Amino acid sequence: MTSIETPDWVRDAVFYQIFPDRFASSTQVPKPSNLESWDSKPTVFGFKGGDLLGVAERLDYLQDLGVTAIYFNPIFQSAANHRYHTHDYYQVDPILGGNDALRKLLDESHRRGMRVILDGVFNHASRGFFQFHHILENGPASPYLDWFIANKHPLRPYHCEKGQHGYEAWWGLPALPKLNTATPTVREFLLDVACYWLEFGIDGWRLDVPAEIDDDEFWETFRLRVKSTNPDAYVVGEIWHDAGRWLQGNQFDAVMNYPLARACLGFFVGDDLNQEEVAKCGYHSIDSLDAPSFAAELDRLLNLYPQPITEVQFNLLGSHDTPRFKTLARGDDSAYRLATLVQMTYPGAPSIYYGDEVGLEGGHDPGCRGGFPWDDKAWDRGLWEYVRRCISLRQAHPALRRGDFEHLFAGHGVVAYGRSLGIDSLVVVLNSASKPETLDLPVAGYLGDGVILQDVWSDARFTVTGGHISGLPVPARSGRVLSVAESV
Repeated sequence: MTSIETPDWVRDAVFYQIFPDRFASSTQVPKPSNLESWDSKPTVFGFKGGDLLGVAERLDYLQDLGVTAIYFNPIFQSAANHRYHTHDYYQVDPILGGNDALRKLLDESHRRGMRVILDGVFNHASRGFFQFHHILENGPASPYLDWFIANKHPLRPYHCEKGQHGYEAWWGLPALPKLNTATPTVREFLLDVACYWLEFGIDGWRLDVPAEIDDDEFWETFRLRVKSTNPDAYVVGEIWHDAGRWLQGNQFDAVMNYPLARACLGFFVGDDLNQEEVAKCGYHSIDSLDAPSFAAELDRLLNLYPQPITEVQFNLLGSHDTPRFKTLARGDDSAYRLATLVQMTYPGAPSIYYGDEVGLEGGHDPGCRGGFPWDDKAWDRGLWEYVRRCISLRQAHPALRRGDFEHLFAGHGVVAYGRSLGIDSLVVVLNSASKPETLDLPVAGYLGDGVILQDVWSDARFTVTGGHISGLPVPARSGRVLSVAESV
């Protein structure tokens, strides 16, 4: 196998995922009149009127939090609030401000050193997509007939029963006709879209359901075209399971690391998980994990793919496709705090789903897609400060972004591991138990006797003696991080 190259900037990135209709709205973008109230409960079909200039106007907020990169759910012209039903791949939705708004957002983000990746929906289009509409109007005579897989005419795009509309569609949903990527003109169209927006200035693509395009050659060509346009572009796929097939260095740079989110939910929430909500999303079910099982899963995930891939995995705790973490944890903030500490101290690029950092709750779609509460009186300010502090910790220590990972201890509801790069060495301790623990933490082989460690968030200091950090208190449902202050 040739050497695997992944974008170096991702190793240092902290992502923030934005659902464009629900994050922020600018008065500079004209709006239609029939919009939902911003603070009302989100609905399946309703629009709240968020836009890209609204995001541009809130970049100070993101930078203050520590965010360095944004992942946007789809922004192209669509008749759906989530915009996975693409009408025009070359036009930003006018409700979001159009192409000019994206230009302003990219310019302002890049001026601040922030990256932007977009959602690429290349498996399916929509009933309003021009080439599909052409078939609806002209039937088998349409020159675009082979852009889709039609098996019965006339097509019935508004037929309610799945599979009875005369063409292949994603999950049988008639609103999402599946593109026929075996057709050369379709392949070239999608590749051109990918390169067009990279040339426009975006920094990469998050690929929606790429496994549905079951064609290695297509994705290999996609990578070649993308990297030839921008060698630094990030290509991350939405695959919820073992993605080794796509992560050999010739297709994707990384995937959305849902297995890490599952592990955090299984360990930090465990038996208290809201399994009814879990069952409604792609998780289906999540088993409780004890400390040794959680540690073993962290190690397994680190060894699943080649190291250059692992270092740029998209490490999320929630997304538009899952109930919010706090809802799955039945309101337990300590679970989210512990999971966030893992995110910020584990290899890969952490991603915050908009609003999680202020305690936003919501069940499965559409509940997890509520409007961001810009009245900070509605925030959990302590949670926001904690997330910001964890991000700052990650940014202050190269070892947390690029260092080696070493398992140190697992038991009694506690997991501890080390991160090291050169002289920068840290110990991360996570106590998921409902009672405090005082540890005799073994570090022989990782830290030598006489090394002094400083708690990164307090004045406490500890010395390695006899291969152990003795008398290390860890409060219940909490974590602490120690950094090497002096070594001998």
